Amino acid sequence: MSSDENSYFYEPAKGHGLPHDPFNAIVGPRPIGWVSTKSAAGLLNLAPYSFFNAFNYTPPIIGFSSTSAKDSVRNVRETGEFVWNLATKDVAEQMNATSASVSPETDEFALSGLTPIASTIVAVPRVAEARVSFECKLTEIVALKSYSGAATPAFLVLGEVVGVHIRQSLLKDGVFDTFGAGIILRAGGPSAYALITPESRFDMRRPA
Repeated sequence: MSSDENSYFYEPAKGHGLPHDPFNAIVGPRPIGWVSTKSAAGLLNLAPYSFFNAFNYTPPIIGFSSTSAKDSVRNVRETGEFVWNLATKDVAEQMNATSASVSPETDEFALSGLTPIASTIVAVPRVAEARVSFECKLTEIVALKSYSGAATPAFLVLGEVVGVHIRQSLLKDGVFDTFGAGIILRAGGPSAYALITPESRFDMRRPA
């Protein structure tokens, strides 16, 4: 680690030397991958992942990364399906409750007081209280490696969106109301979140 008048430098492999790892706070706020899955034996799981995003338009592909082979990864590997549910301010507390470290037999829907509702295409239920849900089919699971090729315990799960559920009230003249949906984002640190509001909006058009 070293610092000068304008910059603090560190090598992650050697530690950051700060009270909290700044990586998550700098790459943020980040969309939340609130993922529901079902095991081959029929056990339900619901968990939020802050390493989540969209990666392709056609076909639409989204992905979440788990720092280890947790229940969600195992379930998707077994069944080839998962559902992404939009995290919004009105269900923030329930979403947070589903992040608890519990046994695979624990149903996070029941734990958090949320309602599983049948999806249309996949066998995995979606969160009834979520304002948007994406039904997904697994495209690939990538075991993440370091630049030297060393294996890490993390897995990136990618899936094609095969079905979309949107609350009718969020479609304004056919356009999704991003700034009125109450979308929350993970903002780094042990507890920080951010809320998308109309006041946070600004517009720019791409150069011709």
